Amino acid sequence: MLATRIIPCLDVEDGRVVKGTGFKEIKDAGDPLELARKYYLQGADELTFLDIGATYKSKQTLLEVVRKIAKVVFIPLTVGGGIRSVDDIRQALLAGADKVSICSAAIKNPRLIKEGADIYGSQCIVLSVDAKRVGDNSWHCFTAGGRVDTGYDVLEWVQEAIGLGAGEILLNSIDADGTGDGYDLELTKRVEEVSSVPVIASGGAGKLEHFKQGIIKGRADALLLASLLHYDKMTIPQIKKYLSGQGLNVRQGV
Repeated sequence: MLATRIIPCLDVEDGRVVKGTGFKEIKDAGDPLELARKYYLQGADELTFLDIGATYKSKQTLLEVVRKIAKVVFIPLTVGGGIRSVDDIRQALLAGADKVSICSAAIKNPRLIKEGADIYGSQCIVLSVDAKRVGDNSWHCFTAGGRVDTGYDVLEWVQEAIGLGAGEILLNSIDADGTGDGYDLELTKRVEEVSSVPVIASGGAGKLEHFKQGIIKGRADALLLASLLHYDKMTIPQIKKYLSGQGLNVRQGV
């Protein structure tokens, strides 16, 4: 059994890390370079950077931050937000990213997944899904920061994207985001059941038990978290020690 990865997520806007609840109420959470180095030294398995700004300037600022981080942090880096073309993928990889995360642009142009995978390999292409419950056992993909319901069924979209070449799924629960009530276990499990590639659960972690539930009940291959780390409510060594003590397989140290 592969070790479950613990992945801090840094939402970046105009060069600063920010965090909200349910994709709203955005607040400043610190300097991305300082936080990235801190999490790396704590034993993060990977880091994910998402540009939540809506401007070209914001994306370029994030890429400059990634260039600096790649010089001092030696774990896989994923960059997302504003990735709309193969050239955007290329720019992110040249800046030091190992993978790119694509969300809205993939829904608008599914061929972007195939084109990116054909050129750079499926291992570089992460499908980011912003999922919101719309009924019993039913979730839709949302765009525009969780404001627009695309009508796309999450399970169907995940399977289509994997067929096009997506090598990993970043599953963001809008309902659970920032609540501290735990990952959306039902959603994560359902996506895991239809996915042939690793699934990263994102949104809702609030206490140590939630990480265990994400692995055992949600069957996630990796766990994303943000607020708990940014506001010093928990550390990565604390999380890994707990999971290891529960008999779960996690990497120790850097």
